[in-house]
Amino acid sequence: MDKQPATYILASGRNGTLYIGVTSDLIARAWQHREHIVKGFTSKHNVTQLVWYELHGAMEDAITREKRLKKWNRSWKIRLIEERNPYWNDLWDEIIG
Repeated sequence: MDKQPATYILASGRNGTLYIGVTSDLIARAWQHREHIVKGFTSKHNVTQLVWYELHGAMEDAITREKRLKKWNRSWKIRLIEERNPYWNDLWDEIIG
């Protein structure tokens, strides 16, 4: 997967703590979360599983999507995840190929 703007959701587990982020390099950013490279919310709450992502053509679009998702209520976020990933599988292997 080439570098490309993306919006993503991480989880601590099925129906667990959620984190919504945006990046220009999903593989690198997901790895940083998995390895607790950046100290903060995801490291503190062990939010490391990539459960949803969406690629965008422009960073501006990815940022707009991130801001909208952060305003959603939890049930909408869960529905979004489960539409594509009903078992909350970690999508790490999917993005690294």
